[in-house]
Amino acid sequence: MDPSRAFVKDAKRVIVKVGTAVVTRPDGRLALGRLGSLCEQVKEMIVDGIEVILVTSGAVGVGRQKLRYQRLMNSSFMDLQKPQVEPDGKPCAAVGQSGLMALYDSLMSQLDVQCAQLLVTDSDFKDIDFRGQLCETVDSLLAVRVVPVFNENDAISTRRAPYQDSTGIFWDNDSLSALLALELRADLLILLSDVEGLYSGPPSDLGSKIIHTYLKEEHGGAVTFGEKSRVGRGGMTAKVYAAQNAANAGVPVVITSGFTADGILRVMKGERIGTLFHKDAHLWVSNKEATARQMAIGARDASRRLQKLSSSERRKVLLDIADALEANEELIRRENEADVEAAQQASISAPLIARLMLQPGKVTSLAKSVRILADMEEPIGKILKKTQVAEGLILEKTTCPLGVLLIVFESRPDALVQIASLAIRSGNGLLLKGGKEAVRSNAILHKIITESLPGIVGKELIGLVTSREEIPDLLKLDDAIDLVIPRGSNKLVSQIKESTKIPVLGHSDGVCHVFIDKSADMKKAKRIVLDAKLDYPAACNAMETLLVHEHLVQTGGLHELAFLLQSKGVTLYGGVRAMEILKIPKATSFHHEYSSQSCTIEVVTDVSAAIDHIHCYGSAHTDCIVTEDVNVAEFFLRSLDSAAVFHNASTRFCDGTRFGLGAEVGISTSRIHARGPVGVEGLLTTRWLLRGNGQIVVGDNGVEYIHRELPIMGEYDELNIFARGNFCAGDSHTVDGAYHASTNGSIPEVQKTSKVDMGFINAEAATI
Repeated sequence: MDPSRAFVKDAKRVIVKVGTAVVTRPDGRLALGRLGSLCEQVKEMIVDGIEVILVTSGAVGVGRQKLRYQRLMNSSFMDLQKPQVEPDGKPCAAVGQSGLMALYDSLMSQLDVQCAQLLVTDSDFKDIDFRGQLCETVDSLLAVRVVPVFNENDAISTRRAPYQDSTGIFWDNDSLSALLALELRADLLILLSDVEGLYSGPPSDLGSKIIHTYLKEEHGGAVTFGEKSRVGRGGMTAKVYAAQNAANAGVPVVITSGFTADGILRVMKGERIGTLFHKDAHLWVSNKEATARQMAIGARDASRRLQKLSSSERRKVLLDIADALEANEELIRRENEADVEAAQQASISAPLIARLMLQPGKVTSLAKSVRILADMEEPIGKILKKTQVAEGLILEKTTCPLGVLLIVFESRPDALVQIASLAIRSGNGLLLKGGKEAVRSNAILHKIITESLPGIVGKELIGLVTSREEIPDLLKLDDAIDLVIPRGSNKLVSQIKESTKIPVLGHSDGVCHVFIDKSADMKKAKRIVLDAKLDYPAACNAMETLLVHEHLVQTGGLHELAFLLQSKGVTLYGGVRAMEILKIPKATSFHHEYSSQSCTIEVVTDVSAAIDHIHCYGSAHTDCIVTEDVNVAEFFLRSLDSAAVFHNASTRFCDGTRFGLGAEVGISTSRIHARGPVGVEGLLTTRWLLRGNGQIVVGDNGVEYIHRELPIMGEYDELNIFARGNFCAGDSHTVDGAYHASTNGSIPEVQKTSKVDMGFINAEAATI
């Protein structure tokens, strides 16, 4: 339940107003499916003990359809040649009301619900006795679970023209429903429309956004209404006016779509759908959506100012941040210790506390990584391609920042420094949401970094989101935020992917495999398997499934590997073949990320079977083959469709720092944009710059196209395009945007030494 809708749980009497556009189809006929769904929802509300009152439109539309047919059946051919005049609204109402009510009665009877028709006119409400009797009658009906169905009696109304006259106590069924909400002491008014709610502009405009909570001070003069509904009297303008009147008098109102099968029930569950009008909205909403948007827009504006700085000025920003981190190391350590102590008192799991803790020397290491990024080649404005389109017309394809990034991460405060420095290096604005367990560490790191930013750029460049409740608002800003990168558990990543239209870069699972081929050097295999599983079991690049060639069952290799893992405290679960051979419990699923000292083991017939298994059960993250057969290794590297594919190297190598990217914002298993560890290059996109001298198209008659490739000269020559991010010695090539590495049984030592000795690696490595 959304916090702003919590009041609905106490609603006992609800008025539902059904508009003409909901009741009828575009051709004027009754929308039987929508009416049936409406009646079913009314039934469920009654079962839940809620008193339901309907205010329905549609009688005039239904009657007009009937009168047109009647006139057609009683007209001669000559009559039909004459200009046809639309039937007057009052006769239409008289004819249509009985048919509409008969349909309601029939549908509700099927659900064992009784309904009662009540027709009223504007003049009725001028009579105090009438109003008293109305309340008494409605109370009596509701007491026996009968649904009152109201409609204005247009057939005998003294209103001059139902579609134009807006004088009197009420002037359409929207205002009638608001009036009844007050007279009948309703707890909630739901106005059903043909759109999802109130938008900032006409719903058909691409820039229009739904307003979930209406605040008069913010939205009163900012909303632009489009055309009214295809039928009915007032469209959204009338609904908003009626909603404001009812809300100001103390009855909350929700405008939502009547085209969905469960819209009313979702409102009653407190879901954040439609537009809410509430007299106290300004007290408990506090402009959350506006605040989220302002943060995003502020970050975008600051990023544009950052991009205007020279390359040396942007480099100095990072160097200043590195110096500030080291200068405040003691302060950072104290705040981090406070977080760790609070986590221990809250009985947070040991692995989470380990990720939370900044070990001695970590701040120095972070400062060093920031300086490495500062010394990298300038990534912004790199010319990737230069073409002479026509005489005097030069086209360049250049790199540029993505815009505004939203990064949601858990536990690790050091991730904040890495992400912030990558955003600055790539010229992006940044919004950060860290885990609550690291609130003090994140706050001090954010303060140190933003205070190091030059005033011309502004602290708004990097915003820190402190409340979990702000995330849903941010995830709705697909016009202000360009990319979301979640770093954390499978649940976190999956929830974010399901909650936003903004592109999400990340992976929801890290089911990594190591395949031991029949020609594997078992000494290498044992080192790699132990490191891939035990170096950091909770990491997304840790081994979760060990696949073993069936030949190793006969040679004893399978039993050696199993015994080795078990002796180190690893719990094994087997596939169909491995469980029988090793006498171990059966794995519940091959697609399972343990994130602990457990793993699945299975026997496969050959490398092709291993590849098929990984494609079926893996997560396209990082997978490895251990073999001395070069042909088998190459087949594995080129056939497997994962973001990173290794030969004779631990899966733990899949890391931005180890790859030489300086740092990473996360690892992506997406196939669009960046893939694998995402460093600076993954936070860039491209744009086209065209330089001419007054050329015009004129139907292409006056232009002679050349399309000649030109050499890229100057600061960013074409050799530099692929010169960044090399992470190991040897030849390099790119295969489908995936990382492929071939080594001699290497395991990463980054966490144990300050520098990786990569000299022994015989590698084929591909960079993004």
